Amino acid sequence: MTKHVSPEDHTEIFRADILAGLTSGRKTISSKWLYDDVGSHLFEAITELDAYYPTRTELAILKANAAKYRRLPGARGAMVELGSGSSRKTDLLLSAFPDLSVYMPIDISANHLKAAAERVRRAYPSLAVIPVAADFTDPFGKLPLLPELPVLVFFPGSTIGNFEKAEAARLLANVREAMPEATMIVGVDRPKAEALLLEAYDDPAGITAAFNQNLLQRINRELDADFDLASFAHKAVWNRIDSRVEMHLESLKPQTVTVAGERIAFEGGETIHTENSHKYSEEAFAGIARQGGWRVLDTDTDAEGLFAVYTLQAV
Repeated sequence: MTKHVSPEDHTEIFRADILAGLTSGRKTISSKWLYDDVGSHLFEAITELDAYYPTRTELAILKANAAKYRRLPGARGAMVELGSGSSRKTDLLLSAFPDLSVYMPIDISANHLKAAAERVRRAYPSLAVIPVAADFTDPFGKLPLLPELPVLVFFPGSTIGNFEKAEAARLLANVREAMPEATMIVGVDRPKAEALLLEAYDDPAGITAAFNQNLLQRINRELDADFDLASFAHKAVWNRIDSRVEMHLESLKPQTVTVAGERIAFEGGETIHTENSHKYSEEAFAGIARQGGWRVLDTDTDAEGLFAVYTLQAV
C-alpha cells in the first residue's frame, strides 16, 4: 500500500521537487503541492462558488445514480478514495452504502484528512475508517489490508484531469495493479465553452487566485524563500490543442527569488505552471482507461453534458 510519509521526508521531497521545477527550462510545480492545509480550505471555498460548476454538477450526478452504484460489489466491501479532501462527496455514497465495511481515504494533506476522517467516524460509527496520509500518485504496490473484501475505488473531482495523459494512464495502471478485482467510480470534466471554463478557474471573487498564490506562501514558509506575492499574478489559460485549462503564476517584472538557499531568476512575463485540468470527451477518456487496464462499464452525466462520472472495471 502507499506508504505514510514522515514530516522530515515530506519536507525533503517538497524541497527537491520545488527546486527541480523552478530550475527547469520551463518553470513548473506539481499541482499536488497546492494542497497544504490553507490550500485545501481555499479549494473547498472554490467548490462553493457559482462559477465553479464541477463540484455541484458531480454531486448531482452521484446523487441521481447512488442507488445504481450501491449494486457494485465494492459497495458491500471496502471503498478506497483517492484525494479525499473533505470527503463531502463521499458522504453521499456512504449514506447510500449501508453494507460497506471499510472506508480508506488517501490524501496528501494530513491535517485536512484527519479532520475529514473524524467527521466520517462520527457520522458512521459502525464503519471502519482508515485514513492514509500519503501521495497516491506514488506506486501503491499490493493492497494487503483488504484481502477478503471487494473493493470500490472512488476518484472524484476530475482530479485525474490534473495529470498529463500518460501520467493519468500510469496512475490507473498502478491502481489496477494494487486492486486487480476492483471497480472504480471516477469523475471527469468535459470540454465546453472557453468562457465558462475560464470563469471557473479565475473567479471574480479572487479565491482561485488566492489558492494559486498560496503555493508561493507555502514555499516561503517551508523552504525559507522570499517570494513577493505582489510581484506574481494568477493566470488561467485555455489550451485548446491539449484540451486543458492551465493555471500559472506570472512574474510581473524581472526579479530574483531565493528558495532553500538557491537563487532563481525570473524574466518579466515568465510563468510558473502550477496546474493542468484536462477536459476529456467520452472517447478520449475511454482510451486513457484502456491504457491503464480498465474498461468503461457505464457513463453518467448531467442534462447539459458538462461533467461525466464513469464506472470502470479492472481487466
